[in-house]
Amino acid sequence: MKLIYTFVIAGCLAGLIGCQNIIDKQVEWETIEPDSYPVIRSIGYAPIDAQRGNNRSAKVLMAVKASKLDAYRELTEQVYGQKIDGEQSLANLVLTDTQLMASVQGVIRGARVVKSYPIGNDSYATELELDFSLVHDLYLSTAKPKQVKKVRYY
Repeated sequence: MKLIYTFVIAGCLAGLIGCQNIIDKQVEWETIEPDSYPVIRSIGYAPIDAQRGNNRSAKVLMAVKASKLDAYRELTEQVYGQKIDGEQSLANLVLTDTQLMASVQGVIRGARVVKSYPIGNDSYATELELDFSLVHDLYLSTAKPKQVKKVRYY
């Protein structure tokens, strides 16, 4: 007799779970917006004389590009962080080799050049700015993040 009751209860539960999938519902979504948006800044530097080029003008242009890339690297570090890998080798309980490697990886969208200028005669600097309100707008245009606003069951 207990076996029959067990099968009846199991059948009822399976029926209820099966009915759950055929209930119609309407879900309304809304986008999420943060309360405030930070603005971060970075400065990249590059030497002029160390650049490859036939003349001073070509070296200055390469230093401008290199300083801009350095500023983007610094912005990427601020947004995504930096990955650090370290390694040490021992031989006869004596440290023989130490290596430390750092890398950064990410995509920066919406940064703007604030200023690009020479520092003396031997270096160039570029200042970048990243306004996260613009980053948020760019993100909304591509990803369209949502959260449940309202659910109606019929």
